[in-house]
This record gives sequence, structure tokens and C-alpha cells, in this order.
Amino acid sequence: MNPTRIEAPTQLYTENRPMKSLTSQEIAGLAGGTLKGPGDLVVSGVASLAEARPGDLSFLGNDKYEPQVLPSKAAVVLVPEKFTAEPPAGRAWIICKDASAAFMKIVGRFAPPPVVFAPGVHPTAVVHPTAKVADSAHIGACAVVEAGAVVGERSVIGAQVYVGQEVKIGDDCLIYPQVAVRERCIIGSRVIIHCGTTVGSDGFGYVPDMTGGLHTKIPQVGIVQIDDDVEVGANVAIDRARFGRTWIKRGAKIDNLVQIAHNVVVGELSFIIAQVGISGSTKIGRGCVLWGQVGVAGHLEIGDGAQVFAQSGVGSDVPPKAIFFGSPATERREFMRTQFNIHRIGKISDAVKALEKELAALKEQLPPKG
Repeated sequence: MNPTRIEAPTQLYTENRPMKSLTSQEIAGLAGGTLKGPGDLVVSGVASLAEARPGDLSFLGNDKYEPQVLPSKAAVVLVPEKFTAEPPAGRAWIICKDASAAFMKIVGRFAPPPVVFAPGVHPTAVVHPTAKVADSAHIGACAVVEAGAVVGERSVIGAQVYVGQEVKIGDDCLIYPQVAVRERCIIGSRVIIHCGTTVGSDGFGYVPDMTGGLHTKIPQVGIVQIDDDVEVGANVAIDRARFGRTWIKRGAKIDNLVQIAHNVVVGELSFIIAQVGISGSTKIGRGCVLWGQVGVAGHLEIGDGAQVFAQSGVGSDVPPKAIFFGSPATERREFMRTQFNIHRIGKISDAVKALEKELAALKEQLPPKG
């Protein structure tokens, strides 16, 4: 395959059309909610309650923001059934069972038109003659596609992306600018990788020498495999395996600033939230959630459906469907019991001091020995 060279600019909008407008009555129908207020209010955008302007749609998805509803300038607000305040003149509420879910159904109607990338290779890109790039793929400005690499149908390789030797990228992928996919790694279809991420950097492996010599680097000869429908955030590091593969399974979603070490397996449909660090050879099960800043030690197993809450430090295996908190991370009930007892320490200490005082007084009342 020899993709066509294209001239800049290489990003084209589908249409240069104005944002779509909807009436409050139309929005109520789309949301499956009950309209309270005028049905002819025109909405042409979406915003938070605090930042909304006249003509915007907003929603109340969290009770803590309820005081913002009445002062908001939003023309229409999706509210839960328990919200009873009447809308001011010229505004309307749409009463929904789940305001957040209803908002998610509608927000796409006001999204700007998507960017379309023209098929072909930008004049400043470098594609090795032995690389196989589909004619329908897009290779952006200053991108590099090395020898033996494969880029599938309709995939987008953004500006300044590096695709290493013998890398395989499937169909309909979107690789944003300044991503590096190093040699021999495998990317499935419909994968999204955001700016600044590195796939296939060397795993952190050394034989230490603390006698004054140099640490010996352990060769990292494996790969990273990312399956279909995975999304990887910005500035993520996914290390290649020492041998075999580091494996991100189908449908997993990885947030920004995550570190995944060599030979880690992330199970299908799991969520790995920002600033998580997973040490080598740990296996994350199917449908797990690791919340922000969780740290996981190496060679562990986190069972299917388990959740580990933010800033926890995991030093032992986590059973399937368990919920762990804290550092060291423990099962939810044990964590709650510990926290409850920590808050009682002051009272327990005072009670012990009182008992000691009573004991001392009783001892003074005893007759002397002998």
C-alpha cells in the first residue's frame, strides 16, 4: 500500500454549520421528562449551572449544587423529581428521574461538528518504504512510521506521532499528537490514545550493584498489546514486558498520568483512574475500578469486579467484587472499623487515665503489707 501524499491543512470539519437549537419542549421529549415552564424557550448550548448564559441547558446532578439552580442564567435546567422550586419567569425545568443521565442523552445534540482527517500522508511525514499504510489512513505532519509497521483502514496517526518498527495498528484508531508506540507493539481496532502517551517503553528492570559498580540493565524483550475499543489518556506510560506481553484487554479505559509496568494485565472493561501506578506482573481482573492515585505492588491479583478507592496502597491480593480502602488497603468493613476505632482513641485514652487514677486511689486504701 502506498498512501497518497496530501497537502496541508489535513484536518477538515465535516460542515461549517451553526450549532443546532432545540426548544424546551423538544428537550423534554428527548429527556423523557416533564416540562415545568414555557415550551418555546430556545436552547443552543450547554453549560454548568454557575457558567450558564441565557439560551443554555444545564442540569442538577448533585445535591450540593442545588443552591446554584435559581441564581443560574440557564434557560432550561434538568432537575430531579425531588426538586420542588418553581422556575422563575422566562426559564423552565425539566423534571427527570435521573437528571445526569438525561443530560448525557442530550448533550451530543449541541456538540460541535467532528474533525475529519483527510486520508493520505502529510508532506512532512516520514513513512518507511516497507511500512504498510492503508489508503484510507491519515498520517499527520512530522509523524514517523518505521520499517515493517502496519496502519489499518481509516486510522489516524496524528502530528509528531512515532510508530516504531513492526508495530501493528488496527482499523479506525485515533492516535493523537506526540504519542510514541515503540517497536513490535500491537494496537487493536477502534483504540484511542491521547497526547503524550508512550506505549512500549522499557520496563524498569535492573540487577542492582550497591558496592560502587553500575547497576546492570535487564533486557526487556516483550511487547505491549492493546486490544480493541481501549482508550488511553494523556501522558500515560505502558511499559513493554520483560518477556511475553503487557496486556490491556478489550474495552479497558485508562485515565491520564497512569503508570503500567512490565507484564501487567488489565482486564476487560476495567477503569484505571488518574495517577494510578501498577507494579510489574500484577493482574487486574475484568470490570475492576482503581480510583485516583491508587498504588499497587507487584505480582498481585485483583479479582474481577473489585474496586480500590482513591489513594489506597495495595500490598496483597484483592478478592473478586471486594471493595478496598486505605493504605495498607483493607476490605471496606475492616477499614471502617479501624477508622471508627481511631476516632475513639482519645476517649479510650481518657477512660484509661481515669481508671488508673481510680486504681491508684484504691491501692492507697489497702492496708500496708506485712
